[in-house]
Amino acid sequence: SAFVVVHVDVKDPEKFKAYGGGAQPTVAAHGGEFILRGKVADVFHGVHPTQAVVIKFPDQVAAKAWYDSPEYQALIPNRDEAADMVFISFNEPPA
Repeated sequence: SAFVVVHVDVKDPEKFKAYGGGAQPTVAAHGGEFILRGKVADVFHGVHPTQAVVIKFPDQVAAKAWYDSPEYQALIPNRDEAADMVFISFNEPPA
């Protein structure tokens, strides 16, 4: 499995809601599932955006295919107006 972690600072809540509604089906179309999303409860050290999202994909190929898909790429202008976001990916560590 692969995980995409997104750090989010919302700038426009209405646009962010619209972006989220559009992004959800694109994630599902690539075998992704939302594991966690919401406001950060506490930051023990340092500075972190107000929200975080974790999405699980079957593998890195599926995660990258989702991000690069025309359907998701079409949402990016709205996303950039709605929030400042950083996307990073991880492979699931071996057991």
